[in-house]
Amino acid sequence: MAFLLCAACVVQFADTAWAQCAARDVLRNKLELKTRSAQPSQLPIKSAGDVATWKTITIGTFAGPIRLRNELDGLGCNVGRQASEILARPAFTVGSRKTDAELVLVTPAQLGFTSDTVSLTDVYVRARHLGFDLAAAEVGPQLRIQYFDQPMGEFIIIGMEPIKTWSGEPIVLNVANGGAGLILIGQDGRAEIAATSQFVFARPRQSGPELIGQAAAILPP
Repeated sequence: MAFLLCAACVVQFADTAWAQCAARDVLRNKLELKTRSAQPSQLPIKSAGDVATWKTITIGTFAGPIRLRNELDGLGCNVGRQASEILARPAFTVGSRKTDAELVLVTPAQLGFTSDTVSLTDVYVRARHLGFDLAAAEVGPQLRIQYFDQPMGEFIIIGMEPIKTWSGEPIVLNVANGGAGLILIGQDGRAEIAATSQFVFARPRQSGPELIGQAAAILPP
């Protein structure tokens, strides 16, 4: 009897865990967590200090990429082919100690681009000039498992160094809710990106007037 009860508990726990990323429970997650995604303004910003922190997540909580991938699978988060491939590449690493990562959400339009599309390289150059840091690759899957109430239709590009697939394609990660559940997918780092696309960057540990002054000093007149 005890064994049957324990088995039932395991099944119930597994169903609950699997449900976190499943389409049928995304709405429930949103209602229970009662949070809303901030929509970035399209007004240009002058420095990283102009943008409020969007979300703080914890990284460095898994012993290795395999453990992190197993967590995604256990939660029922669908991982696309390209994303799955780069998570298995040697260039994808996880932090050796638990750390909070402070994230900001911006668009290329906010960074000052006026064209309809822009290259990933140009976005990164401008973001760094304004005082943002690229996010660690681990931020993508960690954000996926710490953002269960993501609104439907939202796709967030992780501002990270691209990781090459086995065939040499440079890929960045995208945390999304396409309507069929919460997913982690890859995105071609060579493709032009819409100026209204949402990017996640890391806020530097250094902050305040000193950082703002440094960012302003390297911007073109």
